[in-house]
Amino acid sequence: MYRRNISHILYPAAGILGLFIVYETWLRPVSVRPPTPAQTESESSVDRQQAPEPPPEEPQEPPSQQHRLIDPSAVPETKYQETLAAVRDEVEKGHLAEAESKLISLPPALESDQLVRPYLAVLWNNLGIEQEKREGTKGSVKAFKKAAALAPKNPVILLNLAHAYWEQRDPAMTTDFLERLIALAPNEPFPHLAMADLLQERDRLNEAADHLDLAAARAGNDPGTQSYLRTVTAKVRRTEQTEGRLNSRDSAHFTVKYDGGTDFDTWTVVLEILEEAYREIGQKFGYFPSKPIVVVLHAKDTFQGVTGSPAWADGLFDPVLGRIQVPTKGALTDRAWLKRVLRHEFVHALLHDQQGLSIVALPTWLNEGLAVQLSGDHWPDLRQLEQQEVPVIPLSALEGAWGGLSSEAASVAYLEASSAARYMINRYGMHEIQQLLTRLNKRQTLTAAMQSQFSLSYEQFQSRWLEHLHEERKKG
Repeated sequence: MYRRNISHILYPAAGILGLFIVYETWLRPVSVRPPTPAQTESESSVDRQQAPEPPPEEPQEPPSQQHRLIDPSAVPETKYQETLAAVRDEVEKGHLAEAESKLISLPPALESDQLVRPYLAVLWNNLGIEQEKREGTKGSVKAFKKAAALAPKNPVILLNLAHAYWEQRDPAMTTDFLERLIALAPNEPFPHLAMADLLQERDRLNEAADHLDLAAARAGNDPGTQSYLRTVTAKVRRTEQTEGRLNSRDSAHFTVKYDGGTDFDTWTVVLEILEEAYREIGQKFGYFPSKPIVVVLHAKDTFQGVTGSPAWADGLFDPVLGRIQVPTKGALTDRAWLKRVLRHEFVHALLHDQQGLSIVALPTWLNEGLAVQLSGDHWPDLRQLEQQEVPVIPLSALEGAWGGLSSEAASVAYLEASSAARYMINRYGMHEIQQLLTRLNKRQTLTAAMQSQFSLSYEQFQSRWLEHLHEERKKG
């Protein structure tokens, strides 16, 4: 999300909060912890605004797909029975490298044995599930694909493979593949949810909403899943109505929607900025989106109402629909502003494409901080705020959604996110940050991922960053 100019609030905010920073940076211990409920209750009204709350109608996370083991106890009675049983035992003991090696070294002729072939599929399936526990879906795709090749009509195996494809944004997740899975598992909600996701990305919103309805009809009475599906379905149908009147233009990497011929010039400029961002930021980050990104240009007076964004936002990336959304009224008169907003939101789209479903595990401060740094976003008002003495919000309090923040608190949040991300990039480099993101993609907590990748705790990172920030302020 990109927040609009905040210059008019910088000096009042600094004046109100200036004394507090003296305590934070000089007298209080450097280690930062989230405020306890009692502490939060006793803070001033400004401080209470700093704890972000998610928007009430925003879905938090897609319902998880439960991976399914297949009972491997009935080993086929062949001359390879002992070998197959040994592979099974290696999988169950967690000796995954040994199990995979033994499976690969089996005679190729076994795959044609109608008695052994289904059992080999079971072993590859169960191996994939254990690999995913350790490495995430990136580590399990190969095993699930092998299992599916051996048993192409086994719905359990294909469901596991589909989930791995879905999380990895794998191009092998096609409508043909999902239609075949729906035919094999007609009562499962997940194939319809995955189909809806694929159709959304292709801008076939009406069909996507129909599949979301079918998923809801098969999802049982789980309140979390039903709530998610209702919210997403309503959002998809509302978006379809809103964007139905818009024109659409495609390039190799983007689909840009705009309102009629009057915005044709804006569309041309937007596409030029986006293609430049695609090349520059993709190269800097070492990753390019796997599919075209939809960019919607809204009239300025309708942007907030249509997107549900906070009043201080000048643009946003919607991870549910996979869209960059930007108000464009007057954009051509301030091309520098338009460039900053589009590049910032492109980074969010890039991170979403890379992280897949695990984007929900990416803390907002890291997401926003990387967007500022990778986009080369030189916000003049943010630079002004950086020179002020403002209180420190613990990074752990900035991990959730920021939609409920006041303008003042949002300004401080962006300042901290930018500063912490810059410190991380300068201290560890982009390769190490990519590895950190990989760990988060495997659903590791930020605390565990930092400890593993940087050999220091989350709390230690915050302490060192604050010390660095304090030294920068001392140097002016």
